[in-house]
Amino acid sequence: MPAIAVRYDLRRAPFSPQTHAELYRACLDQCSWIEEHRAADIAVLSEHHGVDDGFCPSPFTLAAAIGARTTLLPVTIAAALLPLHDPVRFAEQAIVADLVTGGRVSFVVGIGYRDEEFAMAGVERKERVPLLEEYVEVVRKAWTGEPFEWRGRSIRVTPQPVSPQPPMLIGGGVEAAARRAARLRLPFLSSINDPALAVAYNDEAAAVGYEGGYCLLPDTSGFLYVTEDPDETWNQIARYAWYDADTYRSWQTAGTRSEVKTSAADVDALREEGMYRVLTPEHAIELVEGLAPTATVTLHPLICGIPLDVSWRSLELFRDHVLPRLRPQA
Repeated sequence: MPAIAVRYDLRRAPFSPQTHAELYRACLDQCSWIEEHRAADIAVLSEHHGVDDGFCPSPFTLAAAIGARTTLLPVTIAAALLPLHDPVRFAEQAIVADLVTGGRVSFVVGIGYRDEEFAMAGVERKERVPLLEEYVEVVRKAWTGEPFEWRGRSIRVTPQPVSPQPPMLIGGGVEAAARRAARLRLPFLSSINDPALAVAYNDEAAAVGYEGGYCLLPDTSGFLYVTEDPDETWNQIARYAWYDADTYRSWQTAGTRSEVKTSAADVDALREEGMYRVLTPEHAIELVEGLAPTATVTLHPLICGIPLDVSWRSLELFRDHVLPRLRPQA
């Protein structure tokens, strides 16, 4: 059976009726509710900086808050933009989230792509690859709790995490990223379903003698919303979905590849494209049952600050009418 993920980036479109404070509270309430009803297998967070809509800039903080409201729900950050951070401070944030959640936080390291974020962080964008490779090793050393020297600094990070090395993956959508992950002896999460990336990863892993790694290719059905009236609900969320898709597309630089990059020219084309699926419970069940067992169904209940009543109604319908068919024991 496909995995079920719930995504939160806590963006707020200019026309949203919700405040950011309301969205953050709703996120925590929903994660608690999701765990109670076993409505998702994992919460997925992400990170961007200086965006007008307030895209979450501190996902480890949010992960820790979710962990404090739950006891079992895993949380992953996809992606954490390591080159934008001081790696020692990054390691400390990861440790605190790891301790609060009892080891339930994993994260995917990304190199970043928005020029504005590099300028804000005072980092040269052209240095992002060597910085990522350097910083990964700094983070790993920091997690040991042992003192070490780095760039003339005497470093010792305490306390130690629950997990000796919290789960860290490398993300990307090109062959160079896949090979980099293997050289760094870390798993790879691709942003696009391209089998050639798995070949590149496995080839490089064999070349460097890295055993036990793996490459994950996305197999998704887009973002799912469950409703009794798809046309009415699409009309309620269409401009939020368009804002989400179109602004995300505008950030992409040449060569960036992603499963969630739209090619739609307008709202109608966006609906037809299927990245945002607004379905009745019956059609949602058909969709999920038709997916491969390795696929992921993603709920995006607070997308760009949609009205909270619409958000909760979709989750409740998913729980009441879809989940019992997919997972009778849930």
